[in-house]
Amino acid sequence: MNNLTTKISTLFVGFVFLFSNAQATKLTEESKIKEVYNQYFNLKNSLVKTDAASSTKDAEALLKALNSVEKQNLTAEELLVWNKIATDLKEHATHIAESKDIVHQRDHFISLSKNIYSLLKVSKSDLPTYYQYCPMANDGNGAHWLSKEKAVKNPYYGSRMMTCGRVVETIN
Repeated sequence: MNNLTTKISTLFVGFVFLFSNAQATKLTEESKIKEVYNQYFNLKNSLVKTDAASSTKDAEALLKALNSVEKQNLTAEELLVWNKIATDLKEHATHIAESKDIVHQRDHFISLSKNIYSLLKVSKSDLPTYYQYCPMANDGNGAHWLSKEKAVKNPYYGSRMMTCGRVVETIN
């Protein structure tokens, strides 16, 4: 009986270890996705300030975060979206990182924002995110972006038209 108890205890400890590692892996991956979002918001804030040098650095950090995402740890929904947008995300982050021209950076931020929105819609978020829209951006065709704040701070025009836009969706 003592031998059986030892075997059961060993199995239980092994199960707890495996479960803990699985949970830690999931938390790590969630933090990697969260880091993608955090770096996106940093980039958005640099564009709001019309700071091309900071935008370059923030895009480099975003690219690093994008490259750290491990597909095998994504949920099925996240993986489906990730497979569709990962190449575009990295391409636009690279363009922003390699450019010193704020107009060029903002042009690439349009597509970057569309893709981040697609990923955020299938991810879990602990805080609301605001999907915002400026009808004048993108040569009058309009453009969206995401923000942690409900107040509109336009990354496409900065101080020239800081509050041009509106919240079109709140994502929880």
